[in-house]
Amino acid sequence: MRIGIIGAGAMARALGGGWVAAGHEVRIGARSSAAAEELAAAIGAQAGSIRDAAEFGEVVLLALPVDALDEVLRTVGGLLDGRTVVDCTNAYEPDAAAPEGATAFVLSEEAVAERIAAAAPGAHVVKAFNLCAAEVWESDARVFEQRRLGVPLCGDDPDALARVAALVEDLKLQPVSAGGLHRAKYLEAVSVFTVGLWFAGEDARAIFPPLEAAFAVVDQ
Repeated sequence: MRIGIIGAGAMARALGGGWVAAGHEVRIGARSSAAAEELAAAIGAQAGSIRDAAEFGEVVLLALPVDALDEVLRTVGGLLDGRTVVDCTNAYEPDAAAPEGATAFVLSEEAVAERIAAAAPGAHVVKAFNLCAAEVWESDARVFEQRRLGVPLCGDDPDALARVAALVEDLKLQPVSAGGLHRAKYLEAVSVFTVGLWFAGEDARAIFPPLEAAFAVVDQ
């Protein structure tokens, strides 16, 4: 598969490197051409401009700060039409109400994925890879407590979801169907909540029982 990645940071390195290793063609585009070339050389990808990456990819990963999205989406214009666009971003800011000395975050913006879809109406946006840090995706660890790490996917287009699910599996991860794009804001909220727990030294995984122990009946 041809994958365009817009961004040259840690997420671009982790996911792009994994996909190159899985046999995909990857082209990196970034606001800094030097950064794009450096990352491409490091992971065995190609480098180009932001527009090059958007035009190259059957799938385009947006791996950049949220405050850069507007500029990038203006730059690519209609090049994303008909393409699968993966949004792995999170809009975090420090929680001003947190106790002194504590590290906590809140969302600076809700529903980033929906904003991307509104700005690029011809694209098929899928929210994915936003729950874990880049170091997790770059690690070889894929199974925890005998369960493969899952990647929730939110999107509206079945073909786009299937493409992203295949890319998840190529990283030896487990795709998890999480509903339409309107549910992506819940993934974004889960991310900021769990990251706050991790920074506080709490085990976010410990707050959920395994599926077989969950009480999965809706209260009447």
